[in-house]
Amino acid sequence: MAEDSVITDEMRSVVGVESEPSVFEIEKGAIRRWAEAIGDSNPLYRDEEYARSKGYRSIIAPPGFFAQYAYPVKLGQGRVRLRGPFTRGLNGGNEYEFFKPIQAGDVLTSTTKLAELFERQGSLGKMLFVIYETTYKNQNDEVVAKARGTGINY
Repeated sequence: MAEDSVITDEMRSVVGVESEPSVFEIEKGAIRRWAEAIGDSNPLYRDEEYARSKGYRSIIAPPGFFAQYAYPVKLGQGRVRLRGPFTRGLNGGNEYEFFKPIQAGDVLTSTTKLAELFERQGSLGKMLFVIYETTYKNQNDEVVAKARGTGINY
């Protein structure tokens, strides 16, 4: 049965390997535009004086804001093709954990790793599940958020 697997040794060899870091600075204007786009009038996302009165350095970003920085992820040289023989793929879901508020002026560093690969039999045949984890740290090396995404190739 193992010989029927679409998961190759080359694919297995990159599980757990962290990408090169992507670095980006969080700007006030981007936070305000995001809050406006999602229709959230919370003054923590728009009013710097208000945010400071609540103990923050600057305005903070709404949850989900950091996701716009998920791509492109620098995966480095020799990236392995993980689709196998499949021609279709879909998003199997995303999960987010938030640990600290992201504030204007923060410099975030994100790294991504292939966390898990597995196969399942579906009604249309074999499916390959590819799970990536991205960790976001601020300039103080504190984890501010983690994202986990599942891709399904069939």
